[in-house]
Parts: sequence; structure tokens; C-alpha cells
Amino acid sequence: MTNLLILFFPNSKLMILKIVPLGEIDQEIIDFIENEIKKTFKLTVDSLFPREIPEEAYNPFRMQYDATKILIWLRNKFTSKVLGIIEKDIYADNLNFIFGEAEFNGKIAVVSLARLNPEFYREKFDEKLFKERIVKEVFHELGHLFGLEHCKNPKCVMSFSNTILDVDRKSKYFCESCKKKLQEKNVIFRI
Repeated sequence: MTNLLILFFPNSKLMILKIVPLGEIDQEIIDFIENEIKKTFKLTVDSLFPREIPEEAYNPFRMQYDATKILIWLRNKFTSKVLGIIEKDIYADNLNFIFGEAEFNGKIAVVSLARLNPEFYREKFDEKLFKERIVKEVFHELGHLFGLEHCKNPKCVMSFSNTILDVDRKSKYFCESCKKKLQEKNVIFRI
């Protein structure tokens, strides 16, 4: 029996999530992300045409993009919930890198594909592994948008990932504790 998780929001209009590719991203990856979200969450999901990566987010000293500046840029451009997808390496505050960032219980999130790709670590490209990592980090950032904090359960999708090994260790599912927290926020599961 599969552990498929479906979320829906009672007594409210169906939530709308816009996926915004930042820079050039393979449309197949965007379609994959959209389909995984639609299979798992009861949301209206629309993929928008790619936008240029905001120049002000680039830090030439680090050769990375500042995720917080990307979030601010997205917030100023869109009024609905938005998931930005970028292939460039991103960072936040005093961290060397991050896989993604989201406004807690907010409307804006961004996920970087850079360090999710096995080729980043000079490994052979593995499409299955790459897509598994993408789903985990997309669901993790969506969890923050729904108001979940990091979870201490290393298998929960809401577990903080300090390294790619942490991403690989966790599952794409919410643990029972996180499910309960979402239910308390009027998020209902259909398994």
C-alpha cells in the first residue's frame, strides 16, 4: 500500500499555486514538478513562462544567488502563492548554501535544483535520484508555506537538510506529528 498524501482545504476556495521558472529550466522538469504537486496536494497549480533571474540577487563574491532577494523579488511581482524554481546555486544569511527557502505560513518559496543534481557532486547523472530530490525539497518548502517548521524526525520531509545525504535519507512524506499539525491548521488528509 502506498503512502500517498492528498491535502485539501475545507470551506475555502481551492488554493492557487503558481510555479515560476527563474532562468532557463527544462520544461520537462517544470511539468514534472507541477504533476507531482497536483498528484499529492489538492491545489490549482499553474506553471508560468520563465522569468529572468533578478540581477540584484546575484552575489559575485560568492558566485551564488541570495535566496532572500529572490523571495522579495517574487513577492513584489505576484499576489498568489508562488514557487520559484531556479537551477542556480542559492544561499541565505550565514549559510554556505540552501536547497530552498520559503516564507513561513506565507506565499513565496524558491527551490534550487543546482545541488539536487548528482552532477553537482561530479557523479553520473541519475534522473530518478534527481527527481526524488526535487520532490522532497519542493514538498519541504510547501510545508513551510502551510506553516510547518523543521521536524526532528530525519525521515520526515520537513526534516532540515544540511547536506545532500540528509535529502537522500528523508522521505517525501510528512510524519504523523507534522500531519497532525497540518490538520490543526485545517489541512485535511485523504490517504
